[in-house]
Order: sequence, then C-alpha cells, then structure tokens
Amino acid sequence: MLTSPWLSGHRFTLLENGEAFFPAVLEAIGGARETVLIETFIWNDDGIGRALRDALIDAARRGVRVEVCADAYGSPQLTDAFLEAPRSAGVRVRVFDPQPTVMGMRTNLFRRLHRKIAVIDDEVAFVGGINFEDWQKVEFSERSKRDYAVRVTGPVVAEIRAFCDAFVCGESPRAPRTSWWRRWRRAHGAGLQPPGADGVARFVYRDNERHRADIEQMYRAWIRAARDEIILANAYFFPGYRLLRQLRLAARRGVRVRLILQGMPDLKYAQLAARTLYEYLIASGVEIHEFTERPLHAKVAVIDGHRVTIGSSNLDPLSLWLNLEANLFVSDRELADDLRGRLIDTIEHQCRRVDYEQVRMPRWWRQVYRSVLFHLVRRFPGWAGLLATLGPRRQKLQLR
Repeated sequence: MLTSPWLSGHRFTLLENGEAFFPAVLEAIGGARETVLIETFIWNDDGIGRALRDALIDAARRGVRVEVCADAYGSPQLTDAFLEAPRSAGVRVRVFDPQPTVMGMRTNLFRRLHRKIAVIDDEVAFVGGINFEDWQKVEFSERSKRDYAVRVTGPVVAEIRAFCDAFVCGESPRAPRTSWWRRWRRAHGAGLQPPGADGVARFVYRDNERHRADIEQMYRAWIRAARDEIILANAYFFPGYRLLRQLRLAARRGVRVRLILQGMPDLKYAQLAARTLYEYLIASGVEIHEFTERPLHAKVAVIDGHRVTIGSSNLDPLSLWLNLEANLFVSDRELADDLRGRLIDTIEHQCRRVDYEQVRMPRWWRQVYRSVLFHLVRRFPGWAGLLATLGPRRQKLQLR
C-alpha cells in the first residue's frame, strides 16, 4: 500500500520563498496549544533560525509539546550553545545520523533526512522544500533560493502528524507486506490517481524500507495520465530511465511538457548532469527552460490544471533512491491555478529556453553518448542502492 490514502475536504495555501513561508509557520507556532512537530534538513544559526528557536521556546513555556528533528549533515550549526535555551524550556531536539568528522569533513553523506515538514495541533501542516535559513529569503541575497511550500488544513494533517510522531519516537512507519501482483499493479499506476473532486490530498513519503519508490511511482503515474499539460520545476534533475521515458511519451502524444531547471545553479555539477539529458528530451518535444534569476530550489509540478505536487523530493538519485523525503500530492484547481500562474510567469520573464540546436551533437558522437547515457540512467537506482549501504538503513536519531 502507499503511504497514506486519498483524503478529501482540504484547503491549501501556496507559499513562495521564505517571505511567505516563515511568517506563516511562526504564526502557527505562536498559536499552538498542544503540539509542534518539525522535520527539516537545515536549521541554521542565523536570523530565521533564531526566530524559529525563539518561537519554539515560547511554545514550550506555554506547555506545548515541541519536537524537532534536523539532519546532522544539513544542520551542523546546532551547537550546544545554540540549543541550550530551547532544551531548558523543554524543547526536544533530535538530529538524524550524527557522525564525527574526518579531517574536518562530514562523513554522513548518504540517506539524509531531507524532509521539510511542520505540524501544529492536528490542525495545520506545512510541506515543501523550504529550510529554516536566511538563504530561503529573496531579500537576503541575489543568490537566495526560489522555492515553494504548501499550508494545508484538513484530514491529511492527522496523517502527517502520526507519521512525524512515529519518526520522533525512532520508529519506522511500516506498511504490511503485499503480494507481487499488488506491487506490480502499484508500479503501473493502480490506485495512484486521485478522485475527481477538488480539495483531495495524499501525503507520500520515501524511506529505505517499504516505501523506497512511492514518490517516483506517483510522478510516473501522473505523467502517464497527463492529457494536456505538464509543468515541472525541479532543482536537481537527473531521474531514472522510466521517468524520463514517461516525459518523452507524454510529449509525443501531444501533451505540452515544460521543465524549469537550473540556470544559475548553487551546485554546478547538478546543472551539468541535467544538461546531459537535454538533447534526449528536446528531440521528443519536451521544452526546457533554465531559471536564470537566482538558484532554483523548487520541487513542484502542476499537471492538467488540477493536479499538483509540492515537497522536498528532487528528481535525482539522492532524493529518489537515498534520502528521506516527503511530498504532498493534491487535486485542487485553485491551488493548481495559483502554482501554474507563478510558473508560467517564471518561464516568460525569468527563464531562457534551451533550443535543440544548442544541445545537438554530431551523429557519430550522439550514438556513443546516448548508449552510455541510456545505461547510466537505467542502472542508477542499483548503484545508488550500493551507496546507501554507507548510510543508516533505519532512522538513527540522537537527542541533542
């Protein structure tokens, strides 16, 4: 089974960048009465990080149960000095996979806690790709990151809270084992399409046990079902062959497929990896637009004007096959219209389109290159699995 069922009766608010996200989260924490649960990859000792710390301290002093999980690799600034006041107030902070440094280098590279989730009082949840750091605010620097999150109210909040509660207790939420027939049907899209009504949501996460491919399966199923339009914005783009193939097939059957990818990357190698796929995709009719205003950190998609996903999962080997990730998959026209409008504006005013002639290769080299690339993307999941043995198979949390 998938990580949660389709649930209806939700309201969504799209949050773009830290300017919208941070005030919304801090306001929700300020009104918390019972519980605040947070999972994040980065919690920095900077302006935003200290504002979050102060809000958590205030909540704990009001008697609210406050639990925070942060990734040890992404949050090296969580020092004893930074955490002294929260601990004294009753805030419980855990770090995922703490490892010692070797010659000043961090060694906990694989299977990171990459989720960005906040849940307050079973009433409101935030899911997206925005970390608690100043670099997520556009006003902070010209190199600040473009990103999105969603605020949701409704029944799925209880699902997210139950998931976070299990995680902070060091448990792995486990689905029952399923037959090979059910696994085959799920891999081919059975049960992955939402009901037709608006306000429908499903919380989907990726772990290293029985939910290793859930997010990727949702992406592939939704791309396979697209009829008119796919707009996908993703910071780190190097998916496996099956997802690439679905994008090509969608373009070939007449779906307008537009990808928004890095044009001013924070990690140059990520852009270089994505560009190796450009000719392969553009030749089939997929449009590629590189975002050139600032680094892109988004992990969102809108399909056919009513399907939306927002979360922490990139479409690269780390997110699809190694990291702990979470996305919200939604059927809601109002949210889709909002996100689509912002992405179209981004394409028209802040991107450069990549033309086929820019990436076209000589015929002889194309045959060699494509053969190598084909096998590379086909075998990436297996290679990533080998790398994963260097990281923790189960959640390893340490109280700080």
